[in-house]
Amino acid sequence: MNMSLPSTNLAPSPLKTTLPVGMMILGGGISVIGAGVSLLRDGGAAFGVAWLLAFLFFLNIAFGALFLVLVHHLTDAGWSVGIRRFCEHIAALLFPWLVLVFLPVALLAPKIYAWMTIDPATDNTVAAKLPVFTQPGFWLTSAVFFGIWWLLTSQLKRWSLKQDETGAAECTHKMRFYSGWGIVAFALTVTCSGVLWLKSVEHEWYSAMHGVYFFASSVWVGLATIYMLTVWLRARGVLKGVIQDGHFYNLGVLFFAFTVFQAYIEFAQYFVVWNANMPQETFWYLQREKGAWWAVSMILIFGHFLIPFFLLLPAKVKSNVRVVVPVCLWAWLMHALDLAFNLWPAFRPMGLSARLVLLQFGTLAFIGGFLAWVFLRNFAKHPPFPQRDPRLLEAMGVSAHVITDLGETNPGGAR
Repeated sequence: MNMSLPSTNLAPSPLKTTLPVGMMILGGGISVIGAGVSLLRDGGAAFGVAWLLAFLFFLNIAFGALFLVLVHHLTDAGWSVGIRRFCEHIAALLFPWLVLVFLPVALLAPKIYAWMTIDPATDNTVAAKLPVFTQPGFWLTSAVFFGIWWLLTSQLKRWSLKQDETGAAECTHKMRFYSGWGIVAFALTVTCSGVLWLKSVEHEWYSAMHGVYFFASSVWVGLATIYMLTVWLRARGVLKGVIQDGHFYNLGVLFFAFTVFQAYIEFAQYFVVWNANMPQETFWYLQREKGAWWAVSMILIFGHFLIPFFLLLPAKVKSNVRVVVPVCLWAWLMHALDLAFNLWPAFRPMGLSARLVLLQFGTLAFIGGFLAWVFLRNFAKHPPFPQRDPRLLEAMGVSAHVITDLGETNPGGAR
């Protein structure tokens, strides 16, 4: 029996905004000038690092969205149905769009990763990581990562859209199937990509916690992005009737939980390195106590954990968008600063100049504008939320029994 649903906007809803185009123009101009200056001064190394940081920033957001989609299907969650569709669109940016963004990293890899120019016969830290730590190995491994993400995100999105058309139980079963093996593939590829693309900038460094750190950071910044998008889409009327106040509370709880979890993992990494006191581990922190990086480390301690922690701690605050949205914007800033803390000291031991800060801003603005433009274009092509998900009524706060009773008392309009 088909049941009518409460009045909602079921059609695809175009979201017109000029902000992404403006970001691309501004960021593109800065990036082109910065790339030219970098090519003249250091062969493109500074531009490559700035581009890598921006790529990783938005890669982390896509990982966070994909993780939420996987958990949604694995737990058969009801409350997250309303946000699932735009999370699928964010996750789908992994292929092909983030592949395009990755191409400059692949081309400039010898300038970014010192191990590509080191003879393995003279360095055991490189030899131990063969054959991945070669240029062909780097490109092939990266291609495998993107191939797995393409298969996973494309199938989840495909069956989600097919569910809109048919409402068949097969669609739900397929999405759960892909999520079942997908969560394992997600864990392996996220961990290994973090090691290959971020940690290996300083290939001599060893850390058993880095993979979990990369995952926790991805979900943290992903949840901040999803919270803000949920607020914006409901304010624009796109998710009217589907998103309730309880959704913001649930997202706020997850955001708070990963604020604590990410800080715990980062502290655990530091504690393990400090306790072991091994030169191949401690040098990474010692060089970040020099110059401006010491101040950055103090900012991260307070800004990445303590400030969000105490602001999000009260229960009522988690659904107060006037408080949480600024915290989410702050999370973006802290995540970018955390990536800079991981990447830049290997190239600029004493801190960044104003020129490099401007270059970093330009790459972030250009890639962010490009991906936002793609996201909005794809989002407008499909209904803004799953139309025939079996948990849709639960997400809308409507009892299926009420709908059934209405259908029995008014068969002409409800069947």
